[in-house]
Amino acid sequence: MKQLEKELESYFEKGELVPCIVQEEKSGEVLMLAYMNRESLRRTIETGYTWFYSRSRRELWNKGATSGHLQRVVRLFGDCDRDTLLAIVEQTGPACHTGSHSCFFNPVAED
Repeated sequence: MKQLEKELESYFEKGELVPCIVQEEKSGEVLMLAYMNRESLRRTIETGYTWFYSRSRRELWNKGATSGHLQRVVRLFGDCDRDTLLAIVEQTGPACHTGSHSCFFNPVAED
């Protein structure tokens, strides 16, 4: 258990929050990006569902707890620098609070 705690702590050496990219297992689509703190990462691992830290509300939130659009974690990866996480999930319903399947639907530059 101490090894797991040490590994988890390594993701917070650069700051109190770590970005987490959420990708749908079935389609491979990137659904959203949110931030995790130590507690939300622990809860995600313990429950098997995504938990994040809201920077605006300054509180933990369980994705889908109020909407029912849950994200069951299939796999969780860390990047090579140990400063970003990737959650591969089984998504129930839309991931975005707007009702869109993914949060990434606003084109920035189009030809």
